[in-house]
Amino acid sequence: MNINKLQTFITLSECLNFTEAAELLYCSQPSVSMQIQSIEDELGVPLFDRIGKKLYLTKLGEHFKTYAEQIVNLLHSAKDHIRQLEDLSYGTLSFGASNFVGVYLLPQVLRSFSKAFPNININMNITSSRHLIRMMETNKVELLVISDRIAMDEASFEKKVFYEDELVLIVPPSHPLAGERECTLTDFANDTFIMKPDKSATRTYLEMKFQEYGFNPPKYMEISNTEGIKQAVIHELGVSLVSNFAVQQELKSGLLVQIPLADIRFHRGISYIYHRSKHLSPAAKQFISLLEQHFG
Repeated sequence: MNINKLQTFITLSECLNFTEAAELLYCSQPSVSMQIQSIEDELGVPLFDRIGKKLYLTKLGEHFKTYAEQIVNLLHSAKDHIRQLEDLSYGTLSFGASNFVGVYLLPQVLRSFSKAFPNININMNITSSRHLIRMMETNKVELLVISDRIAMDEASFEKKVFYEDELVLIVPPSHPLAGERECTLTDFANDTFIMKPDKSATRTYLEMKFQEYGFNPPKYMEISNTEGIKQAVIHELGVSLVSNFAVQQELKSGLLVQIPLADIRFHRGISYIYHRSKHLSPAAKQFISLLEQHFG
């Protein structure tokens, strides 16, 4: 079984159409069919179900896809890393980041990295933590930069906190308490709290802290990203707890007001994470070094 056959299988598993796969791979449809048949014969199991004119991955095919992706991505990484050992003017820095980290925290670091290594391509994937972990497990990215509140298998992954992020309470300027120097959480017992959806790492952390404090907001509004939450608070739909780093511009412009809390603090660590068995590329090592310098 060679790499070309594995790439053909991965491509077909994504589009589930022989004609489209052939076009993407710049080969004939019979060639795609022969390569898939060869893999199935070698494994001794069907990877696709052909029902009428439609194609579906079998359960065995779904399992095999993870291994195929790991093998193909690992080979690409190896070629990239070997060339970078000779010269950091070549290659790609590929990593994943959560929404807050990728949008607000990393642009300055990436600017420094791009200036220092202008010929290294940067590929930052911003998506959900669940998807990010799968991307790392299949070698699509070298490392992740995410909140340390996200559950990880620490036996498999190396994790280091490099930045301590504070979540602050924000209200619109029209809020009755906007002029107060300090308040308590119970002062906001009648407000709608605008939060990330249930089961998000930030939401889980905040609810844990609320429970410790004995505070139970009666009303929630769920919005899935920080920009949406900020706009909701600006338009007087409620109050929220968001990263201090993410609201600096709105606080300076007067669109939002931060109210210090007298009795409770909300902190979370931001970590970089990579697989313990993975050899990081020179580009990734330089990026980690810049993270620690910038936030150290």
